[in-house]
Amino acid sequence: MKSKRKFTSSFKSKVAIEAIKEQSSLSELSSRYELEASQISNWKKEFLEKSSIVFDLATPQKTTEKETKKLYEQIGRLNMQVEFLKKSCRKTFNKYTSKHGRKRN
Repeated sequence: MKSKRKFTSSFKSKVAIEAIKEQSSLSELSSRYELEASQISNWKKEFLEKSSIVFDLATPQKTTEKETKKLYEQIGRLNMQVEFLKKSCRKTFNKYTSKHGRKRN
């Protein structure tokens, strides 16, 4: 009994694209890749049915890049505010300790 072979998505898409191009017949492709012609037909059909997903996925990525840039800018502003507050607190704390000669608990 033959064990079931597993194919990567990139291999399936490569074969499906070749089948879509129709530069080689299904029988030629099946012998070249050692696959059944029906398997290649199924991959071709699935590839064509799901091809619109590629364009749907591209849009959110652009939004994500814009959001990421915006978040990095916000992180930069917040870091500057934190550093400013740290310096202000140190100055205030140092004034208090030097006036009274002791540290506050």
